[in-house]
Amino acid sequence: MHPSSHARSRPTLPAPSRFALLAIVLVVLTRVVAAQTADGPPVFASAADTDPSRLGWMTGYPPPPDKQVRYDDGSHYRFPQWRWSFSHWREVMPSAEISRGTGPVAVLARAERDDLDAVTFVPLGGSTALTWADSLAANYTDGIVVLHRGRIVYERYFGALTPARPHTAFSVTKSFIGTLAAMLVAEGKLEASAPASHYLPELAASGFGDATVEQVLDMTTALDFSENYVGGSDSFLSFARAAGVFQRPAGYAGPSSIMQLLPTIARKGDHGEAFTYRSPNTEVLGWLIARVTGKRPEVVLQERIWSRLGAESDAFIALDPSGAAVASGGFNCRLRDLARFGEMIRLQGRYNGQQIVPAAVIADIRQGGSRAAFVPAGYTTLPGWSYRKQWWISHDDHGAFMARGIHGQAIYIDPKAEMVIARFASHPLAGNMNLDPTSLPAYRAIAEQLLRKPR
Repeated sequence: MHPSSHARSRPTLPAPSRFALLAIVLVVLTRVVAAQTADGPPVFASAADTDPSRLGWMTGYPPPPDKQVRYDDGSHYRFPQWRWSFSHWREVMPSAEISRGTGPVAVLARAERDDLDAVTFVPLGGSTALTWADSLAANYTDGIVVLHRGRIVYERYFGALTPARPHTAFSVTKSFIGTLAAMLVAEGKLEASAPASHYLPELAASGFGDATVEQVLDMTTALDFSENYVGGSDSFLSFARAAGVFQRPAGYAGPSSIMQLLPTIARKGDHGEAFTYRSPNTEVLGWLIARVTGKRPEVVLQERIWSRLGAESDAFIALDPSGAAVASGGFNCRLRDLARFGEMIRLQGRYNGQQIVPAAVIADIRQGGSRAAFVPAGYTTLPGWSYRKQWWISHDDHGAFMARGIHGQAIYIDPKAEMVIARFASHPLAGNMNLDPTSLPAYRAIAEQLLRKPR
């Protein structure tokens, strides 16, 4: 099917509002940090006070102007409006469907527990204990589900999210794409040691030209690109414009799609020396997947994973202006289906009566990447971690590893505790380092409770 048949037409902005949208979206965190005090951290309205139902976003027909969440004025990516839009992403962005297939739903047995809300932990760098229930509000959680041995032991929804509504997963998408690419490496369709330009000669003169497929997978490429969500990064601005997430100003003559942008990213430094988180790496993976399979990456995801999970619902992925999937952050699905994917990974790729991902691929991911190469990235909340094939690896005594997306999207897998946590959130700050202090120790505390008192 031609890409345009998947896509909805994107709203056209009047010229004056294009610059306004860039100011809102591009430096969105600068705007939301307007509440910062002179001598303290940013102060935001609470999760309860920004609950979309309480604020009445998009209620009425039509909604009154002050309750509308729109693409053309940038309010879809402005706090607190995004607490509504993150679970209505298809209403503001073009997208392609990822079918669940025609098979039966893989039922998640229920074994709800009443002891988890009261589980306590001490936040990273803190001294006062919080409860698990406290952490959900602190992280502006939209929905969270905990699986233990494949059974739902805890499930909650807040704000605009419901069990039947999909939510954007942002960079959790990268772990889906990385897993697919790793499968193709295992099958010999991609050679890990080959330069990316072997498959994509369009990138020969770019910074990706002599980077190996493995370096792209592990984000140890050396690129002149800064992924800065709070402004001050022309390269990230160019990427966001090319992806269609940010509008382009009048007279814009830059790349009009992701695949037009990628060849313009230059090399800076030596490949393989250090991990640096950069979304264009995942876009190259999406392109590689398409090149060696002859199919769009979301079709490969549908055929190889999504249609085999027994998912409850179709998923979808956001599209750039050319109709190509945003491989680095466009995936949307229901929360329980995100948990099913995590459970499949926990079970070494075997789920719903079949081997979906080869066990050797999961084992390779879990071994992690270079911990020394991870250090220069400066993730103070992730000491001792590494990055492998688009997954975050803790190297702790539980063997925990994660898929992570901005504003709090997560899949947390704890093999020792036989636990998977899937979370959607709409935190006012993008970077997960802002949520880690009240997320990572909370996840660990739940794991320890399940180990201590299994049911």
